Parts: sequence; C-alpha cells; structure tokens
Amino acid sequence: MANPRLKDTYINDITPAMMKRFEYTSIMQVPKITKIVVNKGIGAAVADKKLVDVGVEELTTITGQKAVATIAKNSISNFKLREGMPIGARVTLRGDRMFEFLDRLLNIALPRVRDFRGVKDKGFDGRGNYTLGIKEQIIFPEISIDKVNKITGMDITIVTTANSDEEAFELLKAFGMPFATGKK
Repeated sequence: MANPRLKDTYINDITPAMMKRFEYTSIMQVPKITKIVVNKGIGAAVADKKLVDVGVEELTTITGQKAVATIAKNSISNFKLREGMPIGARVTLRGDRMFEFLDRLLNIALPRVRDFRGVKDKGFDGRGNYTLGIKEQIIFPEISIDKVNKITGMDITIVTTANSDEEAFELLKAFGMPFATGKK
C-alpha cells in the first residue's frame, strides 16, 4: 500500500525545508506530527444518553477509526452531572490514518466552512501543539446533512514534537494549514 500523500510531502519536501530554515544538523531534529486527537463534548448528553452514541458514530465516520465515549470525572450538581456519566466522544489518530485525516481536513473540510478566512494562529499551547475548534460537523463530506438532528462542534488537537510554537507554526504551514495571518 502506498504512503498517504501528506506523508510523502513531509518526507520529500517539508523535512529538507525545515532543516534549512531552522539549521538542524540531523533529520531527527525536524519536528513531526505524532498524533491528532479529535474531541467532541456533548453537554446535552446529561438529559439524553443517545446523543453520546450519535457523537461516537459521527466521529467514527469522520475519522475512519472507532471513537470512544468520554466519561465525567467529577459530579457537578448544578449541571445534573454525575461522576461516570458519558458526556462526550474522542478518537486519537496516529500513523497513516492521521495523515489521511489531516489531508481531508485541510483540503476538503476547512474550505467548506462558511465565510472561511483561515484558521487563527492563536491555538498554540507553548509546547508546539495546536488546537483548532470547529463549530459544525457537517463540513466533513462523510456526514450526511439529512441524518444530522443537531449541529455540534469539535476540537481537533494536532500534537507535534516541535520545541516551540514557531517551529510548530512553520511545520503546519508547510503541510498547508490555512492560517489567517501571514506571520506569527
């Protein structure tokens, strides 16, 4: 089976460019994406347990990997939330599936966002990881609009081995992440 398109791009184009840009002495110093975590909080699941199953099913369809339900760690009486109740869904992608998902996100899903002007460059955490919030799950072509009964969002976290936000920014920009501003 052939490598995913973005993996080949990383190996052949991005790695040499990053080595030149940051003056690395070894290929092993070049930052890489280790995993992508897609997380969906379903606050209304306190009242209706079926919403978690729908969320897990949607994430499984979008990512191509079985999602798991996340459970509450604490009880919060004001929200009628008990410890151990399912309140969301999550999936962690690594390897080829990660590259395939990133390719679909950058080239198919994000351009389908209404009034899209690029993603904000404020989502970096200081350690080289980037989190992106999406308001509607229907931007993914795998989701049929007819079957959706509630528009929900999700958070996509891209975990890299970069030592700084600047390195992670350049890495994601090289992959084709459409940042709204020209520079960090």
